[in-house]
Amino acid sequence: MRLIALETATEACSAALWVDGEIRFRMEREAARRHGELILRQVDQLLAEAGLKPGDLDAVAAGRGPGAFTGVRLGLGVAQGLAFAVGCPVVPVSTLAALAQQAFDRDTDQVLALLDARMGEVYWSLNTRDLEGRVQWGQERLSRPEEVDAHWSTGRRSALGSGVPPCAAILEAAGLAAAEMDAAALPRAREVAVLGAAAFLRGEAVSPERAQPVYLRDRVAEPTRGPGPVRGART
Repeated sequence: MRLIALETATEACSAALWVDGEIRFRMEREAARRHGELILRQVDQLLAEAGLKPGDLDAVAAGRGPGAFTGVRLGLGVAQGLAFAVGCPVVPVSTLAALAQQAFDRDTDQVLALLDARMGEVYWSLNTRDLEGRVQWGQERLSRPEEVDAHWSTGRRSALGSGVPPCAAILEAAGLAAAEMDAAALPRAREVAVLGAAAFLRGEAVSPERAQPVYLRDRVAEPTRGPGPVRGART
């Protein structure tokens, strides 16, 4: 099975090519406002290195958010355009799940994936893994850092992503050691490819027009909220 994966939901821009379990990967971390320039170049490079043409692909996987509004929209739009052009389906993959998969690849039992959502909030999900070591997607939420549920069960645990610094106090109160936190981790197309390939084999691919972004926040620009329940968030 041949699948190209895209992830542009944060300041990083990356693409990965899955060919029967072998992965080729390209990533640029400091790619803010350059996603459109970089992502198609990365796709072209990966296909050329593998001696493949776009028409050889069985599917296109894409990080579908949550994340930066423009980045999520761009990545999913490129995936849809490519899939339409070659006549293959799209596999939308949770950006938080792809982030969490990095820790599961390091043999962690539970992962709190956190992304800075700006406006004093974070996107987050608490995830476990299946028997094959792949993330079992947790419920995705948008909340203020102090509202994050950092109650793990027993086992090896970690927290990673750009939302770690805003949540440092609650993570420390939950007993998480500094070595168990990785604030530098960013979602990558490599894990989007791993999860997308598994989802494709489970029959979860959709036609390009049905691949929809997940923003969690109804409004993409609003003032920071004061104390009180989160409003206008979809979970």
